[in-house]
Amino acid sequence: MYTAASIAIFITMGLALIRALLGPSVYDRVLAVNMFGTKTVLLLSVVAFLYGRPDFLDLALAYALINFIGVLAVLQFFENRQELATDADEDSGNRQKSNATGTEPAAEKSPR
Repeated sequence: MYTAASIAIFITMGLALIRALLGPSVYDRVLAVNMFGTKTVLLLSVVAFLYGRPDFLDLALAYALINFIGVLAVLQFFENRQELATDADEDSGNRQKSNATGTEPAAEKSPR
């Protein structure tokens, strides 16, 4: 029974890796990596039960926390990168307008 569960977990991990490689957007890839990490925690828990090693559950819990924090950090990185790209596009649009009129744009201070 536990062998079948382990095989099913490995299959879903493989599907998550495929989604991570082929995902059309960054968010699909991040979700696939998060799913892979969750399945890894589940697999560690099954192995801990099969071999009678409760210390593996501590490792699974630590890995779950690291996976959660890592996904939040990656999503925050991509959100900040998108905001910076949007700000850069707005700045270049202001420069193009000022070059057309012959005036310099006023320097804006960001609240950051």
